[in-house]
Amino acid sequence: MANNRRMSGKKGAQVGSGGNRRRGLEGKGPTPPAEMRKGHVKQRAAAAKARRAQGARPQLRRGGGKSSSELVVGRNPVYEALREGVPANTLYIQQFIDNDERVREAIQLATERGNINLMEAPRPELDRMTNGLNHQGLVLQVPPYEYAHPEDLTAAAYDNNEDPLIVALDGVTDPRNLGAVVRSVSAFGGHGVVVPERRSAGMTAGAWKTSAGAAARTPVARATNLTRVLEQYKKEGITVVGLAADGEAELGDVAALGGPVVVVVGSEGKGLSRLVGETCDVRVRIPMPGGAESLNAGVAAGIVLYEASRRRA
Repeated sequence: MANNRRMSGKKGAQVGSGGNRRRGLEGKGPTPPAEMRKGHVKQRAAAAKARRAQGARPQLRRGGGKSSSELVVGRNPVYEALREGVPANTLYIQQFIDNDERVREAIQLATERGNINLMEAPRPELDRMTNGLNHQGLVLQVPPYEYAHPEDLTAAAYDNNEDPLIVALDGVTDPRNLGAVVRSVSAFGGHGVVVPERRSAGMTAGAWKTSAGAAARTPVARATNLTRVLEQYKKEGITVVGLAADGEAELGDVAALGGPVVVVVGSEGKGLSRLVGETCDVRVRIPMPGGAESLNAGVAAGIVLYEASRRRA
């Protein structure tokens, strides 16, 4: 029995690792370039470029719906809208209106356009149309804006052999900010703007005016789900760059701006929403030595678009 106890304390044969441990300590060779690493931004961009070279492009669904028609009310607003080239189909003029300078100028601008109907209407009819607003005898009808589809913007870039440069707005509700962004996108060679369908500014007369005519040549697309659109852009090899005051990268350090990119701008107060922020490949901050806490959407987008344009030159 004592002998058995001594024997039981001995180590038996051990199962070896078959050399796996030794091989695990060996190096895996040099790190492959970014274009070869699965999931890397540059790998997605290279894959998308290869697909475009072969003529493979996602099936496009043209058109992003229309907004409702809009009324511009009052002598000064009507005159300003006509002067800034806001699209219009009908100018309603009150019967027996006092024919002052603003009225004459508005009628002259509408006549010079050649495609605006001039309609005379009694005051009660204009009161009904405007729900009792102080129309001062002039009402301008702005037709519904025809939105592009988000895929139309990338298609336009690919058709011109260009890397997409797009701005997406997240929670920006002031039409003047939208108009300013459209103007900046046009100025720096961008391919369009994407806005969410809900809780977002649309292409109203105010946005048209602020764009200073750029809205006529720069498409605005409407997205039912902005996060889903950004995910689709990423699958096409486009880098999604979000602007955030606490972003992990500084604007001047983001090399991705020289390639296919979507710049996402949040509202001045709340910034990017959580889901949109998590979808971005990188969140970028704009250095502000002056100490300002934030910039409005139009100014922020203009700064980033300038940097992207500079890198592409």
